[in-house]
Amino acid sequence: MTMATSSEIYFELVELSGHVVAKGTWSATLRADCLYQSAYLAKPGRRCRLLQGTWGITPFTPLAALDLSLGTCSQVVWLSSCAADRRSNNEAFAAIKANGSVVTWGDAKSGGNSSAVAALLTEGVVQVCGTNGAFAAIKANGSVVTWGNARMGSDSSAVAALLTEGVVQVCGNHGAFAAIKANGSVVTWGDASSGGNSSVFTALLTEGVVQVCGTGGAFAAIKANGSVVTWGDATLGGNSSAVAALLTEGVVQVCGNSGAFAAIKANGSVVTWGVASFGGNSSAVAALLTEGVVQVCGINCAFAAIKANGSVVTWGIASFGGNSSAVAALLTEGVVQVFGTNGAFAAIKANGSVVTWGDATLGGNSSAVAALLTEGVVQVCGTSNAFAAIKANGSVVTWGVASSGGNSSVVAALLTEGVVQVCGNHGAFAAIKANDSVVTWGNARMGSDSSAVAALLTDGVVQVY
Repeated sequence: MTMATSSEIYFELVELSGHVVAKGTWSATLRADCLYQSAYLAKPGRRCRLLQGTWGITPFTPLAALDLSLGTCSQVVWLSSCAADRRSNNEAFAAIKANGSVVTWGDAKSGGNSSAVAALLTEGVVQVCGTNGAFAAIKANGSVVTWGNARMGSDSSAVAALLTEGVVQVCGNHGAFAAIKANGSVVTWGDASSGGNSSVFTALLTEGVVQVCGTGGAFAAIKANGSVVTWGDATLGGNSSAVAALLTEGVVQVCGNSGAFAAIKANGSVVTWGVASFGGNSSAVAALLTEGVVQVCGINCAFAAIKANGSVVTWGIASFGGNSSAVAALLTEGVVQVFGTNGAFAAIKANGSVVTWGDATLGGNSSAVAALLTEGVVQVCGTSNAFAAIKANGSVVTWGVASSGGNSSVVAALLTEGVVQVCGNHGAFAAIKANDSVVTWGNARMGSDSSAVAALLTDGVVQVY
């Protein structure tokens, strides 16, 4: 092992795709948190892991302890955020264009028709978030625009005065939204029983909130002091009293599935609550969750945790991904990211290969495309029942339920190169290509048929939700 001996170390932070996020020279007396800070400056609001080879670099790793025989490049793996990067269960899509306008398509009642607020979506939109039947868009001035199914959050009239400015993040669950404002307060609306009414906890949500995450019917907010506040359906994670003593400090990330939450603490331990069988009870793997966890991914009724050594721990409903024993030998090291459908997981390893497990029909069995998943995969995305993987050459590989996007043969010629991002909703995929055009496939009603807005999707698209 060649340790750093110079007083300064040159390092490059490189994404799986090969894109250099940051590079520079740092004093060997510093810790690796300086590298993390450089990565976060490149993508504000995102969290990441840094890898050297297959080994994780923590923020506390001294730069002088890095093994330079492995090179001066550190791999940046952007972590899935429950608030921003999870697969949507909506049946429509919303695309932001470079000019800040929004294009919508798919199921009209779920937000695919935004004509009622069209005048407010012509410019200035910087983020879109969805529930199962509505969308909320944040504009550059901090205001929020909502549309779709009124019962699922499109009707924000009761809190309209609080959404005219200062909103920095919006999170949606099955039927409600929670918005964080620049002053750290939270505004909620939508289905009251799902967390749309947070009045009981108003005093705890007036300041200091830095992240909000949802299950199917509840929310969890992390405060700046590392404590967690929960509300919504008590059985779906809204009541965290059973683990309250563990949530008073030190929480750095919370992830939810349809009925349970998992919180990562600064010491790498995990705390769970909610529906026991969905992962709210993690006692079966408790010994593996006491330290070293750096990321948790939740799907419908199971969780998968990545540890700092690249291994994976799973729990929840066994047949839907909670039991990974069939691929255990492949999950002992090298895993850098995990994604899910409603009933299966897909893990990307540092060598670009993919490992899948869970319900075979919902994407857990990738044998039909196994030869295409042995190397070069840089991103995986899911619908409810299928996966799509982007490879380093810009091609896309799909598997799972055909009608939910697992069969992309109709658009295969458009997916052989140039794809830079894929987004999935409940039953369809939308891929952004390097020329900023969009390709869609899967369930027609849920957005694979984008013909009505095709002219607006030929260029300029920067993000799809």
